[in-house]
Amino acid sequence: MLHITDAMVDTLVSTDQALQAMHRAFAAFGTGEAAMQARERTDAGGVKLSTLGAVIPAQGVTGAKVYTTIAGQFNFVILLFSTETGAPLATLDANAITRLRTAATTVLVAQHLAPANARHLFLCGAGVQGLAHAQQMVQHFGLRHIDVFDPYAPEGLEARLAQLTGLPEAQIRRVAHTQGVGEADIIVTASRAKEPLFNGEHVAPHALVAAIGSSLPHTRELDDALLARAQLIAVEWKKQAASEAGDLVLADPGLSLAGKLVELGDIVSGRYAVSAQPGIRLYKAVGVGLEDIALAGVAYQNYLASQS
Repeated sequence: MLHITDAMVDTLVSTDQALQAMHRAFAAFGTGEAAMQARERTDAGGVKLSTLGAVIPAQGVTGAKVYTTIAGQFNFVILLFSTETGAPLATLDANAITRLRTAATTVLVAQHLAPANARHLFLCGAGVQGLAHAQQMVQHFGLRHIDVFDPYAPEGLEARLAQLTGLPEAQIRRVAHTQGVGEADIIVTASRAKEPLFNGEHVAPHALVAAIGSSLPHTRELDDALLARAQLIAVEWKKQAASEAGDLVLADPGLSLAGKLVELGDIVSGRYAVSAQPGIRLYKAVGVGLEDIALAGVAYQNYLASQS
């Protein structure tokens, strides 16, 4: 059976194709034409095994992502099947797919929820996902300034971001604290923080805040002040967010967040009309199987096309 490596994924799938795949997949989910399998976690002796998946008939694929977590490090693999015959099509390394699909989904959210003419990104966390988000956000929105808060990032971060985004280093600033979040149009939190990263009262009243750093119910990156101020909170899937999104699970019950929660599929498919009134909009991601299988399907189809 075909095996597609991370290196192959990087040559087979562009960031634009990743964005298009997320749009199609969430539109299908929003209209009931695709389904997801929630994440299951099993652990023993410090080793965690997780699985999640999706069925996307319009794309002709179904499958599951399986991954291990050991000492905070992840390794992913996807098994892809045909929805026409049920036959296995391929296995894929999924580190590259996870990196691409997570940032592409945030870009999709931003296309619907970010303020017009956004220019300033505040990035909390400059690991694999933080860098991928900066790259795709600048590519799709023409951002001109990036502030980065990451006490653990190595030297040369500004040069690395300049290389990835095409921005001059002078427009990229490494900061020692998060007090400057109020200057940002878009804030992305891609950290492993267990407590809120900044005071939600400081966020600009028009900003989009995308919290993508955790899918654990006991950790959070955003505080109650920000949740209270939010006009709406977009999530990939309410069912999974309810059990995994610590930002929501740990929130004060008095905030009554249920009325603010909107599934991304409803936004993309047009079933939910986003208000034209300005306001803070949040996106809380946990990562869902729909994203993985949709992008794995694109990688597989692009591989077949490359061999013809």
